[in-house]
Amino acid sequence: MSLTMKGICKAFDRNLVLKSVDFELKDGEIHALLGENGAGKSTLMNILGGVLERDAGEIAIDGAPVHFLSPADAIRGNIAFIHQELNLINDLSVYENLFIGEETRKGIFLDRRSMKRRARQVLDSMCVDIDEDTLVSTLDASYKQTVEIARALLFNARIIIMDEPTTSLNEPEIERVFDLMRHLKSQGVSIIFISHKLREVMRISDRYTVLRDGQIAGTGQIADTTQEALARLMVGHDVSTRRLQRNAEAGQEALSCSHLTLPGAFEDISFQIRQGEIVGFTGLLGDGRSELFQTVFGCQKGYSGDIVLFGRRTHMRSTRQAARLGIGYVPRDRKENGIIKDLSILENGSMAIYERLSRLGLIRHALERKSMQAQVGALKIKLASMDELITSLSGGNQQKVVLARWLSAQSRILIFDNPTQGVDVGAKEDIYSIILRLAEEGCALIVLSSEAQEIVRLCDRAYVMYHGRISGELRGDGLNESDIMLLATGARGSASGSNTEGIVS
Repeated sequence: MSLTMKGICKAFDRNLVLKSVDFELKDGEIHALLGENGAGKSTLMNILGGVLERDAGEIAIDGAPVHFLSPADAIRGNIAFIHQELNLINDLSVYENLFIGEETRKGIFLDRRSMKRRARQVLDSMCVDIDEDTLVSTLDASYKQTVEIARALLFNARIIIMDEPTTSLNEPEIERVFDLMRHLKSQGVSIIFISHKLREVMRISDRYTVLRDGQIAGTGQIADTTQEALARLMVGHDVSTRRLQRNAEAGQEALSCSHLTLPGAFEDISFQIRQGEIVGFTGLLGDGRSELFQTVFGCQKGYSGDIVLFGRRTHMRSTRQAARLGIGYVPRDRKENGIIKDLSILENGSMAIYERLSRLGLIRHALERKSMQAQVGALKIKLASMDELITSLSGGNQQKVVLARWLSAQSRILIFDNPTQGVDVGAKEDIYSIILRLAEEGCALIVLSSEAQEIVRLCDRAYVMYHGRISGELRGDGLNESDIMLLATGARGSASGSNTEGIVS
């Protein structure tokens, strides 16, 4: 099924978001749609998906003009939009999720046998071994993606829009989704793949289109381009992928943990971090690193072992205690754990210092605004007003507001859990620059990331975790993607060698 969009324009009030955009999708191809947050990708796809109406332009499917006024229109036009936040109900089975809102009935009763049979047929057509009676809550993230795709195919989708489908997936799960995408392509299904992960774009896509400031910045064959060229089109200037260089020297020990253990999550963890260092923790999803630093930040109870902050042994009982001791935590999954959607930018950025801002139980709002305004300037947060909802910002700017929260609290140790998850190339470079500056100012920085390339570029050294244990420490020339993967998969353990330029056991 082919698609052409010509001269698409869209404005919100006086803000022209799409400026005569042309987009073409060929029959049975995977086409990457790229651009920074705010470039117009979502607006363009929401027009295609019937969520928004275009102001001008034409859309044609297989050469026939179409005009979708609602998502239901788009579905009837064989177009499915799979959003980054999956629309599944965990407490229902796979087949029940497939038929939500479209249940088959016999008289007044649900025809469960028919629905299960059709669910089995579509899953078999995808070569997916999932039992249709399985509760969705028991599935990993990649299989949840699969259920969303199966729902699209059940209702005859021939064009599937996939918005950041790999954001929360580990490497084996990503490969599973990619295998499914290749299978769909072989069946003639056309896929629009929206992603900020350029390495994945290069692996899976046939062609690309880059939007910048609401206009087409470039389009072409993936085989004829590079990651660096795509990044340049996205941001309008060169973006380096080399290791970030700095001259700061490590200071006194800020944090050390000895034999830290939380049953079922991690075991016998020992490490040290100094002021001015950027230290990475990486591995595969489920390796225990998030639970480890949630424990350091006071979120987890029942641990054993020692935590020493600036030479003083401490038992972490709460996040308030950790914050008072100078620890800040920028969590993974920003939308679920980092921001409060119903609060303003100002409130989200200030909540960590409300005790300091309060007098006789009342918040001194002038002081709150002054503090936040300083962070807006220092972090280059792009906003119209601090009083707008946090959700009015792009993902990268939301992440900067969460960071502003802890910088306002003057945190001396900052933990970043997947700091660039779901942000675009330009915002990612901004966040890297902030982390480097904080290190030069003497902050101790801990970066938890599933992206080996991010760890290699940003960190002075890194600990790799495997099944809840540290399998090795890498630094110098030994800090590379190959050695990270060997340690993260258990192919090499810390006993395999000891050398200051490679694996440190």
